[in-house]
Amino acid sequence: MPDLLAQTLALPGLWALVTTVFVAGAVYGFAGFGAALIFMPVASTLVPFEVAVAAFAISAVSSLVTVLPRAWGQVDRRGVAVMIVCATLSASLGLWVLRVSDLIVLRWTVIAVTASTLLALCAGWRYATSPTVAARSAIGFATGFVGGATGLLGPVMVLFQLAGRDSVATSRATALVFLTLTSLLLVPLMAMQGLLTLPAVVLGLILLLPYGAGARLGAVLFRPGLERFYRSVAYFIILVAIILGLPVWD
Repeated sequence: MPDLLAQTLALPGLWALVTTVFVAGAVYGFAGFGAALIFMPVASTLVPFEVAVAAFAISAVSSLVTVLPRAWGQVDRRGVAVMIVCATLSASLGLWVLRVSDLIVLRWTVIAVTASTLLALCAGWRYATSPTVAARSAIGFATGFVGGATGLLGPVMVLFQLAGRDSVATSRATALVFLTLTSLLLVPLMAMQGLLTLPAVVLGLILLLPYGAGARLGAVLFRPGLERFYRSVAYFIILVAIILGLPVWD
């Protein structure tokens, strides 16, 4: 274990990972989404893809104490619970795809999912009706599969949430609760499929503190009246992450 810790601390690009996960946490705490969108494209260029997915899931556990308590009281708990349960059920299939698929293909998938989500969010699409249980279930299943296969839990759910008519504070809180709890539930699923390796756990624990510090900072900076500003900041950082994470830079 000490040798593995030393190897991880000597990992080329570790400080880039630490910086990226801090920025990802800050955007997450500020906007309620975007952490994996920022972290995964960059991390997948520095460590094996499956290690990046598992390490990020470990680091995201810090959200239980940095952003979840305040967000918990601002959400439709029944609606969020439906999405969390469905996402957890479908994540196993996504994790199996991650385990058996070509990693280069998955990296391009990350870029494609990230870019598509960004374009949809920037387009400002909205729906006017209240989501049904069936709709929430479908979103949960889709989110879990995509999250398990690519490490990106946010895109499907965030697009669904931001396309609705909820207030900024409610949308942000719903995303925070869903993404935090679903990420936590993915950890044992990864362990069962052999994806939660010791190197990934060690890296995740190293990244836990900077991620938590970033999320706490972002939560402090959040102001409900600054919707256009906080969306613009998140979108810009996500765009930078997409560019930096392109496999063509390898």
